Amino acid sequence: MSPEFLLTALIVVIAPGTGVIYTLAVALARGRLASVAAAFGCTLGIVPHMTAAILGVAAILHASAIAFQTVKFAGVAYLLWLAWQTIRDRGALRVEAGDEAGSLPRIAVTGTLLNILNPKLSIFFLAFLPQFIDPAAAHPLAEMVTLSAVFMAMTFVVFAGYGFAASAVRARVLGSARIMAWMRRSFAAAFVALGAKLALTAR
Repeated sequence: MSPEFLLTALIVVIAPGTGVIYTLAVALARGRLASVAAAFGCTLGIVPHMTAAILGVAAILHASAIAFQTVKFAGVAYLLWLAWQTIRDRGALRVEAGDEAGSLPRIAVTGTLLNILNPKLSIFFLAFLPQFIDPAAAHPLAEMVTLSAVFMAMTFVVFAGYGFAASAVRARVLGSARIMAWMRRSFAAAFVALGAKLALTAR
């Protein structure tokens, strides 16, 4: 496993995106344990894309405009729904002062769906991983699985770190109605912006 792969993967994981925004929102709304569930869900959502890339299914998304657009706009719709739920203070992002855990399975499922409904991830794996596979490798498939597993582990650790950092200031957030209102609007706006970005992306 090359240092170049580890560095590139770390940069990709750290860069703020849908998963990071969701994990931060959950950490502030529900606490540390819930943020771990969010990080786990987002990481689990990588599995279908990794599998698609390994099996070549991602190439279909890349080649078929209809398939790509279908998955893409399903993702856009889900992000807009999350924004609406956040503004209404409902669902997985509802602020719970007395119960940090909330519905952990629901939080994890939401994170999983967020990543599953992002077709760019499949194409990312299709374009990203092969660059770091040794052409002379005896078992390139096994090497691809190993690199994918490392990428997923890195995703979980970084996202959980984001969640722990956000949950550290949670008490201050819960103590201010103004900050809570600002937080809901900011995360709702972030989900709308991410949805718009996804809607405008091409294959």
